[in-house]
Amino acid sequence: MAGDPGAWSLLARLVRFTGRALRGEWRAVVVGPVRRLARRGLSGLVLAFVAASGVVLFHDLAQHPLGATWVRRLGGVTADLPLWLSLLRTPVSLYVPALDLPVWAGITQLFLAFALAELVLGRARTLAIAYVTTLAGTLTARLMIALGPGWWGFGLPAACGSVLDTGPSAAVVGLFTYLAVVRRAPVVFTLTGGSMVWESVAVPNLAGREHLIAVAAAITLGLLRGRRPRLPYAGKPRPLPVPAPGAPPAPSVPDPRIAPALPTDTARTRQCDGFRTSTGARTP
Repeated sequence: MAGDPGAWSLLARLVRFTGRALRGEWRAVVVGPVRRLARRGLSGLVLAFVAASGVVLFHDLAQHPLGATWVRRLGGVTADLPLWLSLLRTPVSLYVPALDLPVWAGITQLFLAFALAELVLGRARTLAIAYVTTLAGTLTARLMIALGPGWWGFGLPAACGSVLDTGPSAAVVGLFTYLAVVRRAPVVFTLTGGSMVWESVAVPNLAGREHLIAVAAAITLGLLRGRRPRLPYAGKPRPLPVPAPGAPPAPSVPDPRIAPALPTDTARTRQCDGFRTSTGARTP
């Protein structure tokens, strides 16, 4: 390899490609959002502050017995609940942190995910991606538990129906994965989607599966972004109707915008000559 110029050329191309990819990812994920933040100020981080404050509030409430009961009633989502109640609690579950995870590390990831998404995608799309990815994980978990054990490892036992939902972690994973797909950021995708795959393999539990479903939903939404069905052009003239065989031709209707041609002097003279010939008199 030391004396092979082709190997060194391939290595140099690989290094240049990696450098361009990392530079483009740095501009798309860091430089662009920082510039938008400099223009908009703290108003561009409204969702991030609301999400972080909500998690802190629910975490503090859950430290007391009565508060923990109300937090579970408002935002606790489990698979054994009725579907309508799960759908009603899902938006609030975005602010209920998981009890087995460090809350401050989770808040940091949550703030960063919502901040980047709000600066890059906007508030409406950020909320939509966070909700859809969380809901996809919740509904798929219900399906796994409904199928039961088996199904080539897809089903889950009924005991998992009482396990709390992942909370905001599925939204965080979904936002990071969606940003990585639409911004073509392989490093961010590896750190988020790859870590979730490793988590599901190392610790096979319900939360890991919901994270994988959130990653898959975010990838699908990112690939489908911008692909809308093309509608026909509204200004294209409509084709004229073709008459049926044997039908009489449609009468021509004069266009009222075109004024009828006035008779010329020669035509007027001929009309007057014809009048004199038929009457035998001549007008003075």
